[in-house]
Amino acid sequence: MPKDATEGRTNAGTRAAREAAIADFAGEWLAGENQDLYSEILVTLCRLARDNASRGDAKLLHKALQELRYGFKVFAPWREIRKVSIFGSARTREDAPAYKVAEQFARKMCENDWMVITGAGDGIMKAGHGGAGVEKSFGVAIRLPFEQSNTIIADDPKLVTFRYFFTRKLMFMKESHAVVLFPGGFGTHDEGYEALVLMQTGKAPIVPMVMLEPAGGSFWQHWRGYVTGELLRTGMISENDMSLFHVTDDIDDAVREIQRFYRIYHSQRYVNGDLILRLNRSISSARLDRLNGEYSDLLESGAIEACDALPEENGEYESKPRLRMRFNRQRYGRLRQLIDAINRDGE
Repeated sequence: MPKDATEGRTNAGTRAAREAAIADFAGEWLAGENQDLYSEILVTLCRLARDNASRGDAKLLHKALQELRYGFKVFAPWREIRKVSIFGSARTREDAPAYKVAEQFARKMCENDWMVITGAGDGIMKAGHGGAGVEKSFGVAIRLPFEQSNTIIADDPKLVTFRYFFTRKLMFMKESHAVVLFPGGFGTHDEGYEALVLMQTGKAPIVPMVMLEPAGGSFWQHWRGYVTGELLRTGMISENDMSLFHVTDDIDDAVREIQRFYRIYHSQRYVNGDLILRLNRSISSARLDRLNGEYSDLLESGAIEACDALPEENGEYESKPRLRMRFNRQRYGRLRQLIDAINRDGE
């Protein structure tokens, strides 16, 4: 028998034995609706071992999975409550205007039944927790030699501490229904650009993103001037991408911007290549016709259509009406404009 055929039979036999062993293990220890996915994770681990991954790579994967698992557990009881992530400088003094604005903003969001997530440090992060109160606060901390968790959140069970920035960022974006940036340094800009890139490329759902500063401030005005004068002018971003963020120096305006985003729009997901927009209430057929006329450039084909929950959504928000479309995935800034137009219905 040729050597290749023998090796093929050996590999097939090895795979079959591995699959049988994983199926037995998963059936006993990983039973539930996600058993198939957990089984795939075990297959990936087997492949990692087969690839002779380094000790460092294995430790990185282990720690990242461990951190994410714990983060999911901490946030799970509050899954249905909307949360705003607040970013800004850890160096902001407690007597600074930006600190007071962050504190007031967080308080007003919580008065509207939101919760607050910050990086758990001092400065703007502590201000966010101070305004929200510990009961409505989450801390997503990073292990750094020069930064400790602030005294408000330090002993609370809703504090999660990460070793890696990438797992921390993932948790921020996964759990956030809005992002607000206050003046800050490299870290603040890093988080802001991360959120913009993820929304611009469709790697995260679109959420309201606000740059907020004290009245009369120029920090974000200068940033927007740079984005307009360099990135937009030279074609590195599109005009529609400017809709992905909102710059203001008014606390109430920031709160309205976030609340308005969820006035009618609720959430989104893809099903069989179609973008599904879930709504808090139906829009009229006349309004839908107008949206199709104004936003046909968003579509690869077909039209924006009303629909009910689909079987593939597994009962998620089943009672909510929906819009379904074959969306052009290069136009997320324009999608934000469509969501804004939906939210204006009846105003």
